[in-house]
Amino acid sequence: MYYVYIITNIDDTVLYTGITNNLPRRMYEHREKVIDGFTKRYCLFKLVHYEEFDNVLNAIEREKQIKKYSRRKKFDLTISHNEKWTDLGLEL
Repeated sequence: MYYVYIITNIDDTVLYTGITNNLPRRMYEHREKVIDGFTKRYCLFKLVHYEEFDNVLNAIEREKQIKKYSRRKKFDLTISHNEKWTDLGLEL
């Protein structure tokens, strides 16, 4: 399985879209700030949206599509599946 996901910070002010083949491991890496970069710098760890794919090419295509979305469209996508913006990573 492959996952396209959106994470944010504690204040829900910064959004990041990523892709992984192991969502629990990736969320651990974000939470523990294991990897340097954008998500570590902006303290992004709260999983607010994810989608599952069987095919990596479909997942990559979807990630690129979401990355092109405006902030508002990403917000609307998230709220359509997670109205309260709860941390879905806690359920993994």
